[in-house]
Formats: sequence, structure tokens, C-alpha cells
Amino acid sequence: MKRLLFTICLPLVIFAFNMCRVAEKSCIPGSYQIDLYKDIIKGKTVAVVANQTSMVGNKHLVDTLLSEGIDIRLIFSPEHGFRNMADAGEIVENSKDPTTGISVVSLYGSHLKPTPDDLTGIDIVIFDIQDVGARFYTYISTLHYVLESCAENNIKCLVLDRPNPNGFYFDGNVLDTAYRSFVGMDPIPVVHGMTIGEYARMVNGEGWLKNGVKCDLTVIKCENYDHKTYYTIPVKTSPNLPNQNSVYLYPSICFFEGTNISLGRGTSFPFQVYGSPLLPDKGFSFTPESVPGAKNPPLLGKKCYGTDLRDAIKKSIVPSPKLNLEWVIDAYANYPEKDKFFTPFFDVLAGGPALRENIQRGMSAEEIRATWKDELGRFAEIREKYLLYSDFK
Repeated sequence: MKRLLFTICLPLVIFAFNMCRVAEKSCIPGSYQIDLYKDIIKGKTVAVVANQTSMVGNKHLVDTLLSEGIDIRLIFSPEHGFRNMADAGEIVENSKDPTTGISVVSLYGSHLKPTPDDLTGIDIVIFDIQDVGARFYTYISTLHYVLESCAENNIKCLVLDRPNPNGFYFDGNVLDTAYRSFVGMDPIPVVHGMTIGEYARMVNGEGWLKNGVKCDLTVIKCENYDHKTYYTIPVKTSPNLPNQNSVYLYPSICFFEGTNISLGRGTSFPFQVYGSPLLPDKGFSFTPESVPGAKNPPLLGKKCYGTDLRDAIKKSIVPSPKLNLEWVIDAYANYPEKDKFFTPFFDVLAGGPALRENIQRGMSAEEIRATWKDELGRFAEIREKYLLYSDFK
């Protein structure tokens, strides 16, 4: 019994110890280290893939590079746009950056991948976007397509790396590529535990780009970062991840996007609660409204009963070194109309039907997690080849 308790508790003790580490120096993203990449882009015609997170201190990367005399010809923007954030799923049209006058091409909606015409006259593409480390967060899908297009058009790609706020673990089922979509492009688990630069190296190195093409890729590393670091994002990555609490909860709670449960869009605390008018009243409720960032949220105007996770950090629920499946399992168990709980989008988010089917069978969280063991082991071997920073192990 003592040995069993030791085996169970040791990983949690190690995790708690890592949580208590105090970094001697702050993490420095790749974009800040201009001296390391200025000579790579000097004299070249440049396209930049960026958004509101692409900051160098208090100044945007585009503005920073222009002040250094870099010839930026084009800006590509991901979901939510360039400098200003649009709603999730909202189509962002091509435009001109009002600050610089440079054309902005949206890589969202019907135009997910840079075309040969987009890249005409471009020598190098710079990618600098803060990610949150979950498979269904679309910035890594944009990265996949950018790498693919650069490879197909013989253009170099420079990734300016940034720390991963969920980079201290990996977990979840590995995507079934038959269910590939823009919220899941590659055969990775729900949480991949890699920085954007490490992820780029993996996609490129494993031949996951179309027809196995390889991109001329350079990654500018972060300083003072490793996978034991608990990094707080300085700039909101999207409208509905307003704080670090939501960032930590996101990989687990996002599954509710594929159900008829609200996860708080249309409130001041999205991705920190979940509920429905059909769930039992346990003393907590919220009502989604039309607000900036969620103009038409699910269950608009309906009082939802559910679970309050706004104090998840304070209560040490997060950060956690594993996904929490209990929330979606509990909601399904208490939802009276079981045949209407899941929507078709759930299988897309989950990277296949297995998770839904196992929940419907009544499997526990630990039983479901056991089905991931072998595929996570295989992913661990792949992931290790492309790490740029010491791991959490």
C-alpha cells in the first residue's frame, strides 16, 4: 500500500515542487532578440504573420521592424484579425493596417493558406504569434499552412518563438487524421506541450506538410524558458480567453463547444464556467448576453445553471498536469436530454468519435485516460526529437 501511495503521489509532489520554482530571470520571447535575426531579414522582402500578441515590449513587431529599416511588404493575420480582435469564427476581411498602410491578408475563413500570388516578391515569412498550447486553438493550424505554403514556394520561414502557458504537460487523445480540420490539423494530443517553434520543427520534420514538403525553417529561441516554466501571457490571445485562469482551463473546458452547454461566452468570465438551463440548480447561474467578442453566444438570454470555475487558480484546480474530463462527464450525466447533449462539432474538436462514445458508454475519466496511454507514448517519442528547451520530466 505504501509503495502504491508513493507511486501515485510522487508525480503530484514533483508537479507541486515545479509550481513553486521562482525563475531567476523572466522569459524573453524570440521577437525581442532582434540582434539574433536582423541579419537574416536585412535586405530581404518580408511578410509577417502576426496579431495583437506580436509585441516587442510595448511596441508591435511590425512597427519595431519598420523602425529597423526592414522591408515589410505584407501582413498575414490569423483568426480574430491583426491589431484588433474579432469574435471567434467571425470572418475578417482583407484590409490595410491603418498604422502603417501595409496590406493585411486574412488567413481565416475561405482563405486559410497563403497563395502563390500572396507570396509573389516575398523572400522570407516571419511568424510571431502567442499560442496557448491546445490542438484546437487555430493559431497552430495557421502555422501549419504557412509552413506548407513557404515550402511549396521556396520561401524561408522564420519563427520567433514564444513560451507556451500550457507547456508543462501533454495529454489527451491523439487526433485521428480522418477528422482533420482547422481545429485539428496534425496527429497530436489535445495538449501538445510544445512552444510554437518546437511545434513548427515537428510538423516540418515529421513530413506532416502536404506531400511531405519541407520548409527552410529557422526558429529564434526564447531565453530563460523551459517546460517547467509557468508563463503568464502578457497580451490576450483572443477575446474569450480574458485571463490566465481561462488559459489554464481552456484545454479541458473547450470540449463544451461541441455540446449544447454554454461555457460562458457572453459573460465577463468565458471559459471559466459551464452551464445550461437544463442542468440542475446547484446554487450558481449565469445568463449569456450579447457583448463585444461574443455578439451571438450560445444560449443567449437564457439562465444557465452549472459550475463556477472562476477561482480555479485560487483553489489549486489549475494549473494541473493533465486534462480534466470530469466536467464534461458530469454535465452529460446530469443532462436530461442525452441525445441532444453532443453536437456534430464535438467529434471534430475531440479529433474523432472515441471520446464521445466512451462518455456515452459511461466510462470514468480514468478509464478513458487509460485508452490514451499507447498513443501518448508514441507522441512522446516524436515530441522529444524537436524540443528546444529542457523538458518537465
